[in-house]
Amino acid sequence: MKPIVVNILFIVLFFLFLSSSNSVTVPLLGSKENPFTAKASLLRYWNKRISTGLPPPPFLLSKASPLSAVDAAFFAGLASRKSLSSRLSSFCSAANLFCLFDSSPHGRDADFALYSNKNFSGYGTSRLGGVDAFKNYSNGLNFAAGSFTRYSRSSTDHAEKFSSYADDGNLATANFTSYASSASGGSGEFTNYHPRVNVPNLQFTSYDSDGNNHKLSFSSYTDDTNSGSQGFTNYGKNGNGVPAEFRSYGDTSNIMGSTFTGYGEMGNAANDTFKAYTSNANNPVNNFKGYSVGGNSAIDSFTSYRNGGNVGSDSFQSYAKNSNSAKESFANYGKTFNGGTDSFKEYGKGSVGHSIGFKIYAFNHTFKDYARKGVTFAQYSNSSTSGISVNSWVEPGKFFRESMLKTGTVMKMPDIRDRLPRRSFLPRAISSKLPFSTRELPELKRIFHAPNNSAAERVIVNALQECERQPSRGETKRCVSSAEDMMDFATSVLGSNVIARTTQSVNGSTRDVMIGKVEKINGGEVTKSVSCHQSLYPSLLYYCHSVPKVRVYVAEIDDVETKLKINEGVAVCHLDTSAWSPGHGAFAALGSRPGLIEVCHWIFENDVSWTVAG
Repeated sequence: MKPIVVNILFIVLFFLFLSSSNSVTVPLLGSKENPFTAKASLLRYWNKRISTGLPPPPFLLSKASPLSAVDAAFFAGLASRKSLSSRLSSFCSAANLFCLFDSSPHGRDADFALYSNKNFSGYGTSRLGGVDAFKNYSNGLNFAAGSFTRYSRSSTDHAEKFSSYADDGNLATANFTSYASSASGGSGEFTNYHPRVNVPNLQFTSYDSDGNNHKLSFSSYTDDTNSGSQGFTNYGKNGNGVPAEFRSYGDTSNIMGSTFTGYGEMGNAANDTFKAYTSNANNPVNNFKGYSVGGNSAIDSFTSYRNGGNVGSDSFQSYAKNSNSAKESFANYGKTFNGGTDSFKEYGKGSVGHSIGFKIYAFNHTFKDYARKGVTFAQYSNSSTSGISVNSWVEPGKFFRESMLKTGTVMKMPDIRDRLPRRSFLPRAISSKLPFSTRELPELKRIFHAPNNSAAERVIVNALQECERQPSRGETKRCVSSAEDMMDFATSVLGSNVIARTTQSVNGSTRDVMIGKVEKINGGEVTKSVSCHQSLYPSLLYYCHSVPKVRVYVAEIDDVETKLKINEGVAVCHLDTSAWSPGHGAFAALGSRPGLIEVCHWIFENDVSWTVAG
């Protein structure tokens, strides 16, 4: 941009600033602070909308866009002309956004102790013997990507080991296509695969097909993950004596979808073991299409399938169809108090000499078109229990009762750390020009370079679905992508005399803590609040909703041993839970049902609670 244009723009912005300030004093804005920054704009808007006279909380100021006035005007122009995608890389960098770009990193390294986001296409092909070990692959990354296409293909007695694969990531996309295809002997071992990932998008296509006695072992597969999907397509197809073991699959995951298409198809003497499949998970969705179809002497064992799970849906289509001498065992199938729905179509149909046994089978499930002979049920529970359930999938301390907010109470503090990528708000001049609806999804995908079936697409779709969900009874909700929008929503519900609070730090997370001094906001009266929770999206996005009939507390959090204060937490107690789903995690954790108890929770790092000032 030419200097004369910059000078003219500066003069125009200066007069706009003078005309919009209305002689309001801007707090916290030093004499050397540029009055045209997003932070300065946020401060002016705060003074305009909030009547308490208090400055905005520091954490809210820290979310302001880092874009300069010139850059903000430039990118706003691109957004208006629908050409922002042409400069997406520079836009995301300058605006502190979280953007996922198509990338195909290449290169090899002799040291696999610490490795991130590389492409290992054709690695280990036709290799004879040897061991390749990845000790720490893409751990702790916001976006963990890896391509292992044709990895260890046609190898003989070759062992592959992944000790710790992309743990504690935010988004993960992994592609294992034609992995160990036609391999003979050897083994593939994943000791810790994608634990604690926020949005996994994983594909195993033609994994170990045409293999011969190539053992596969997943000791811990995507445990403690949130809202993602895994796809196993043509897994172990045409294999001979291929044992596959999943010791812990999707344990304690939240809203996890798994698809097994063509799993073990036409295999000979396959031996697949799922020792703990989606145990203690919340709303798992599992789809088995063409599982062990046409197999010969296959043994598939689910020792504990969806045990302790909360709702969810499972579909088995063409399971062990047309197989010969197959043996399928479900030792504990879906034994839970909050059952989901299961559909078994063509289960064991057309098979010869098969044996299928369900030792403990839960309620609320259907079998359609299944083999009438060779299927046994040792124990079938066809009705739900009327007792109070306590399931362990909910993190200890995530929900608690109001009576625990008393000085001296020792309780478990959940992990309140913000595990989402660090992002900033967009200036309203830009956010208002960007589409944000499922109707405009194609345009959003074009802007943010999100291919079909990619992790980037899943991030956008998840955010849109949550924001467009119908509000629950008594709820008013809105997703906001700028600090100004958040203030507008909070004041529209509560008025201008409001205070925004958040928990001071993350100290005490995952530990036993002691409650110190407790302050009852507004004297402990039943009130209304506005809570805003972060959502995963390229720019900073908050899901804000009004919460009627609550009590809000600010509590000192002390160390149990030293009794010294280590944190100050904001807690919200929901007094009316009658409209909540029976499958809500709070009831699973506390052992009750909607409307019978109040439920409290902490405000996590970077989330915020708005209340009327006392």
